[in-house]
Amino acid sequence: MSAAIALSGRRKLSRGEIEMILTAHERFISGRPGGKLAAMRFIDFTGVNLAGRNLQDADLSSSIFDSAILVGADLSRANLFGCDLRKADLRRANLTRADLRGACLRGADLSEADLTQADFRVGQVAMPHPSKGLTSLTHHQRTGELDHANLNGANLDGSQLEDVSAFATDFTDCSMRGAKLNRANLKDANLEGAIMDWADVAGANLEGARLVDAVLTGVEIRSARVSGANMDGCLSAPSQEAMDMADALHRDALGNQAWCKTGGKEGKPANFDGLDLRPLDQRLRGLRLSVMSARGAILVGMDLSGVHLQGANLEGADMRGICLRGADLRGAKLAGAKLTKADLREAILGPLPLSADRINRGDLHHAKLRYVKAQGADLTGAILDEADVRGCNFAGAMMRGASLRGADMSLALGLEPPGS
Repeated sequence: MSAAIALSGRRKLSRGEIEMILTAHERFISGRPGGKLAAMRFIDFTGVNLAGRNLQDADLSSSIFDSAILVGADLSRANLFGCDLRKADLRRANLTRADLRGACLRGADLSEADLTQADFRVGQVAMPHPSKGLTSLTHHQRTGELDHANLNGANLDGSQLEDVSAFATDFTDCSMRGAKLNRANLKDANLEGAIMDWADVAGANLEGARLVDAVLTGVEIRSARVSGANMDGCLSAPSQEAMDMADALHRDALGNQAWCKTGGKEGKPANFDGLDLRPLDQRLRGLRLSVMSARGAILVGMDLSGVHLQGANLEGADMRGICLRGADLRGAKLAGAKLTKADLREAILGPLPLSADRINRGDLHHAKLRYVKAQGADLTGAILDEADVRGCNFAGAMMRGASLRGADMSLALGLEPPGS
């Protein structure tokens, strides 16, 4: 394979050579004959378009991807140790468990990328000589760098970000559950709406950071430096009072289920208005809670998969990160609810028949549905007027008759543009 030494000391490959290696790699990943695991170390990929390509498990260590296009690429478990990815376009890329130790992602666009369990820790990076190239290497210790990067709506659950530099980085609406942020520099970072349950921030610099409406359950925020940080509306762990009420609330939920099963002869609809339901954890999964009222309640991060909530009133409820996969929400009232990063896959939010000529449409007007997973959901006739559906994935969803007047649909997937 012919290759020229670039000024950076990295090799330059022709488009044909890159295509040959990628094709062989994709054959290897799919188990087809003639495949070979890609090993492209110390390569200069500056500006190269690799959008949508499968690079999982590839060895790309110490390569340069400056301004490269990697939109939707599969880089899961890839070795990106010491790579230069500054200003790379990694929107919606899969970087699950990727090795990013010592990598530079300054100014990169990682919005909606999946960085679950990615490793950004300090790395010992080999640097080629400017003129002698790979024949003369020096080694430098380098921290992971995310300064000024855009991670809006990204998933960083369980990621290792110890000592990372993320100055003025945008983590708006990120999921960072269980992330290791020890000693990280997050000065002036935007963490508005970030879900940071059980993240470790010991020794982190959060001075001047914006943490408005962040979810900080189990986070020892006092172990970080927070001078000048804006923490308005932060959601901490449930109070002891809420914990003590859990069993009684569960009994009320079972009473609602009995009401449903007996046609109103036993039990009664539950009223959870304004309550913190998080201590119930998974105890509401699959229950029949039709007509339940939980206006303004807190259900952040709960697992309500398969629950029956026909005609339920959840107006203004905080349901960020909730799992409602396969739930029946026909005719439910969700106006103004916060559903950022919720899982609504295969959920039913269509109309609820009341009589031969009356229906209740699913009402999500003014709801916040940013980065929601709604693949395969039934939103037939749903009211989404003035809703915020930025980055929402509606692929395969049934949207016939749905109203989206005034909705913010930027970066949403699976929606036909207005007037099409």
